[in-house]
Amino acid sequence: MNTAGEPKLWNRNFVAVCFSSFFLFMTFYILAVTLPVFVTETLHGGQQQVGLIMTSFIISTVILRPLTGKWLDQYQPRWILLFGLLLFSACTAAYMYTEGYLPLLLLRFIHGISFGIAATATGAIAVELVPENRKGEGVGYFSLFMSLAMVVGPFLGLTIITYSSHWVLFIVCIAFGLMALSCGVMIRIPHKARSVRTAQPTVKGWRGYIEPKALPISVTGSFLAFSYGAITTFLSVYAKAIGLGKHASYFFMVFAAMIVISRPFTGKWFDRSGPNTLVYPGVLLFTAGMITLSFANSAAIFFTAAAMLGLGFGALLPSFQTIAIQAAPLHRRGLATGTYFLLFDLGYGLGSYVLGVVADRTNYHTMYFVAGLVVACSAALYYVLHHRKQIVPAALTE
Repeated sequence: MNTAGEPKLWNRNFVAVCFSSFFLFMTFYILAVTLPVFVTETLHGGQQQVGLIMTSFIISTVILRPLTGKWLDQYQPRWILLFGLLLFSACTAAYMYTEGYLPLLLLRFIHGISFGIAATATGAIAVELVPENRKGEGVGYFSLFMSLAMVVGPFLGLTIITYSSHWVLFIVCIAFGLMALSCGVMIRIPHKARSVRTAQPTVKGWRGYIEPKALPISVTGSFLAFSYGAITTFLSVYAKAIGLGKHASYFFMVFAAMIVISRPFTGKWFDRSGPNTLVYPGVLLFTAGMITLSFANSAAIFFTAAAMLGLGFGALLPSFQTIAIQAAPLHRRGLATGTYFLLFDLGYGLGSYVLGVVADRTNYHTMYFVAGLVVACSAALYYVLHHRKQIVPAALTE
């Protein structure tokens, strides 16, 4: 409930951008877990071809992140969002008519372009719509919608291909793409937020595509993404290897439930006490969750790891994103959003590959233990790149 004089967070525009992001990521996660099956069973492709299909999407997304951040700070964000969502919906519809491997590869590349534009734009617009003194809370709720899509999307996609056909799957994806576009059409950005952008000079060189002030926390966030890739990419295979295959989908439900339960508190905690009280416990929880997962041999331990990972991830992801946004000038927050997710995507892709190599040469237990150590290192990185810099100015003012 709003108290007197407190800026309103849940307005029509903020709700619309949250749901637009939700439907966008729903489509992304449904296709992420089902396209490998489509390639191998329908197109009769091999594992290398599956890898190229997924990699082409990530490459184009990463390329478009900084470009979109620059465009958001130069032009009308709403039109950029609508272009991205329209192209995303068109690409989603094209899957129904793609029968060969090479056309699918090209489609995935173009689809990644549209996703990079739309995902970056929704994040930047959501930040503009959140009151300044409620950034942590607002960004936390916005990222909650992405987290829910991460759980519901794979579950729905795998259920459809198990009990129905790829035609039904693609029709569902088209519906979600159109819903993302419909929500995007409803969004209106206040004139005050737009006018700040147009008054600023154009920055040339690499700083026109990357926000330097957002780089330190973005690098830290890439370590989280590096280890997070091991959960989304290998969890189902790992669960089968330890005899818990039937519990894999419930792992993600527990993971998401902890994010949902903690989100109303973590955002307000960030705004009142600062990020440090969330980041360090978050790193500890995520590290402990990874190590616990590496030793899992029963459903109880398996779900305990999911709960710790969910609490840690729920504290870290919105905190890092909010820090990146607040570090940048108001007129470069679109670039800050693009910079953060550029490093996050790079860390995610690199982690999925490197940790896959670790699992191939050792085993999944070792892989998750190594992933936990990587996250633990992010605490030291956070202190050096962000926390320590905040201590020095505070000491000088005393």
